[in-house]
Amino acid sequence: MALRKELLKSIWYAFTALDVEKSGKVSKSQLKVLSHNLYTVLHIPHDPVALEEHFRDDDDGPVSSQGYMPYLNKYILDKDAFRLWCLFNFLSEDKYPLIMVPDEVEYLLKKVLNSMSLEVGMGELEELLAQEAQAAQTTGGLSVWQFLELFNSGRCLRGVGRDALSMAIHEVYQELIQDVLKQGYLWKRGHLRRNWAERWFQLQPSCLCYFGSEECKEKRGTIPLDAQCCVEVLPDREGKRCMFCVKTASRTYEMSASDTRQRQEWTAAIQTAIRLQAEGKTSLHKDLKQKRREQREQRERRRAAKEEELLRLQQLQEEKERKLQELELLQEAQRQAERLLQEEEERRRSQHLELQQELEGQLREAEQARASMQAEMELKEEEAAQQRQRIKELEEMQQRLQEALHLEVKARRDEEAVRIAQTRLLEEEEEKLKQLLQLKEQQERYIEQAQQEKQELQQEMALQTRSLQQAQQQLEEVRQNRQRADEDVEAAQRKLRQASTNVKHWNVQMNRLMHPIEPGDKRPTTSSSFTGFQPPLLAHRDSSLKCLTRWGSRDNRTPSPSSSEQQKSLNGGDEAPISASTPQEDKLDPAPEN
Repeated sequence: MALRKELLKSIWYAFTALDVEKSGKVSKSQLKVLSHNLYTVLHIPHDPVALEEHFRDDDDGPVSSQGYMPYLNKYILDKDAFRLWCLFNFLSEDKYPLIMVPDEVEYLLKKVLNSMSLEVGMGELEELLAQEAQAAQTTGGLSVWQFLELFNSGRCLRGVGRDALSMAIHEVYQELIQDVLKQGYLWKRGHLRRNWAERWFQLQPSCLCYFGSEECKEKRGTIPLDAQCCVEVLPDREGKRCMFCVKTASRTYEMSASDTRQRQEWTAAIQTAIRLQAEGKTSLHKDLKQKRREQREQRERRRAAKEEELLRLQQLQEEKERKLQELELLQEAQRQAERLLQEEEERRRSQHLELQQELEGQLREAEQARASMQAEMELKEEEAAQQRQRIKELEEMQQRLQEALHLEVKARRDEEAVRIAQTRLLEEEEEKLKQLLQLKEQQERYIEQAQQEKQELQQEMALQTRSLQQAQQQLEEVRQNRQRADEDVEAAQRKLRQASTNVKHWNVQMNRLMHPIEPGDKRPTTSSSFTGFQPPLLAHRDSSLKCLTRWGSRDNRTPSPSSSEQQKSLNGGDEAPISASTPQEDKLDPAPEN
């Protein structure tokens, strides 16, 4: 938000620069040019009709800054290109021209893919980064235009919808730029009413805010976080599960997550925010960016040290080759000296032979000139002494050459020992490199295994959730069936009580009607409507009782309400107390039915 305000300030300066008349308004044609330039710079698809549609209700005159700034927010600054531009500025290196190294591009792509719950193969990602690195090999990274072109072309996210990509970029923008560590729905317990309500929570390094919905328009409260705060896991109670609380210096906030994984993620994120406050840091991702930069610098230093070591080895190899060349030159000089010595010896021998032949001829020819020959012999002896002196010098030179040869051989042996030691060091370094590669492969296998276990746990949790829902549905059905059964039992009990009352009533009536009439007996008056005993009426009652008795013995069920009303009418509406049946009732023989 602060970055958007700073950008709006810059655009406001451009707006005021176009306001030549200082009237506070700029014509639509000039604003079209300014908007088109902003679209071009930020690589946003340009809609030339949007400006006219936005200001359709205005007059044909110029537009003020209060009318143009909402247009900027709606059509330019709310676009994905602006968020990508902010992400590029956040992750780029602190040197000009601004570039984003491939490591940061890979980090951002992974964040976007993780927000969409997608995964990309390492081989495909490395191939894509290698292509971008070849395209930007002169600068050492991607410029903002290459970065925007990478996302707009869709090469990095094949098969992903534009809406899903926009939502993922917005989520990553909130996490990296707005320092939103985590956000989502949680159940929160009230402080005064102590009831539970679902709120949209948004965690930042300094506070935990909660809103009425995920649009974040209606802010319901803020939980400040500092080094004295702590988060604790609570046991399940009051029908709420996966509970935890945030304790501050003034109050304790109780919350409930949807599942155990969400509770663990929220508690870990809140602990991270508290740790940042304790360390005096204001942004998690700025700290992570600095750590990644330090790691890259360490890798660069190690690479430079390795290159320096390779250069030193190359120099040693060149020095070795130079010494070998010098040794070969010395050997060649020694061979030439030996060859010259042999030629000189042969020449001397040939001279001696020629001289001997000449002396013999002179001795045979000139024995008379002994004196002159004696002088010549002395000269020859002096020449022989010079020759011997020269031979001695040559022998001394040969001895020095042999000593130099021995020294060169010794130096060569020392060089061979150094080369063997260097070879051993290189082999040890290769072995260590193999071990590091094996450790890296193990770590990748462990990561893949952890991801598979995570997917299995998610599937198992989904299966358990479905099983719990089915069990709840079955429990609700059982409760409904039990309620219906209770209602049926109550109805049956009411019917049974009514049937028992009717049976007892009919027993009393039958006992009263089946009493034999003897001469001289007087029947008491039954009601005020009957003044005496009527035999036809008694016969009618007897036939009705016989029919009712046959119906009750055959169907074995209680008489209907109509039968009870009929009996009441026969008895004149009187009801007598219930008594046991008499033996005379058993003597009744119901007539067969037709």
